[in-house]
Amino acid sequence: MSEAKMDTLAANAVGVEARAADWLERRVCEDWNTDNQSALDAWLAESPAHMVAYLRLNAAWGRTSRLTALRPVAREATMESLPKQRRVFAMIAAAFAFAVLTAVAGAMLLATSGEKTYATALGKHQTVRLADGSLIELNTRTVLRVAENSKARTVWLDEGEAYFEITHDSNRPFLVMVEGRRITDLGTKFLVRRETTRVEVALMEGRARFDALARAGNTESTLLTPGDVAVSAAGSLAVTRKPAQQLANELGWRRGVLVFDNATLGEAASQFNRYNFTKLVITDPSAAQLAIYGTFRVGDVERFARVAQDVFGLRVSHLGNQTVISR
Repeated sequence: MSEAKMDTLAANAVGVEARAADWLERRVCEDWNTDNQSALDAWLAESPAHMVAYLRLNAAWGRTSRLTALRPVAREATMESLPKQRRVFAMIAAAFAFAVLTAVAGAMLLATSGEKTYATALGKHQTVRLADGSLIELNTRTVLRVAENSKARTVWLDEGEAYFEITHDSNRPFLVMVEGRRITDLGTKFLVRRETTRVEVALMEGRARFDALARAGNTESTLLTPGDVAVSAAGSLAVTRKPAQQLANELGWRRGVLVFDNATLGEAASQFNRYNFTKLVITDPSAAQLAIYGTFRVGDVERFARVAQDVFGLRVSHLGNQTVISR
């Protein structure tokens, strides 16, 4: 790749990172409301590059916040003497500097390496097929990186949820790295979901090894078989089992649907909110505990609201980008 092309890639990366930094500063320093969130969601939906930049910067901001909390006592008075908004801005600036360096290095690295980044915006779904026939499906708001060489195939799930159908190759192991954990394919179909402090792996077919690496706080390891669901959170690893039909229902998003079988109304609303700009808000705790059954398109918030109104006799009102359900 020419030097001019590399310069263009780096400049574009810095521009996107600067816009992402502006969004993060506004979210932290201003009175954030639903209109602001809608505008941010629209910007994120414009391009996978926007989603990647914002998530990278947000992660860097989180690391900067934790490092500030651990700073030496001798520096505490200096930092605390700054006005709150200036302290926040200084931390965002540090995070931005880190993210820009990462973006520029990443743009140059991608020009010469086999690593590829895939990202989906809110409500979107993408299928990635590797050269060996392996299949990866990205759910809403997911960021995933793939690197392949003659010795291994490695995936990093940086955000969100992905389903894997892997062509097994004992000479080139398939590894998924997520939040200090590692999933090793042993001829497998499995789902991985990453949340803020929690990683969940559900195995549909075959076998997979799930390891919690030392830096995640433990070195536990378990061999998963079909129906196993492993959850790693707060330094612990727990494995339970789910019926095949329940696991199939949880993969409904691959067909663009949400399947509810004795889910609470609150749980169903949370699932819808993962895919839509219009957010469902259930204000009454007793209404949120009502059980619901049925299959809905991921974007059909209106139909869900009609069911709440017609079947359960609940009130539905619309306030901006919120659909409010109440008694």
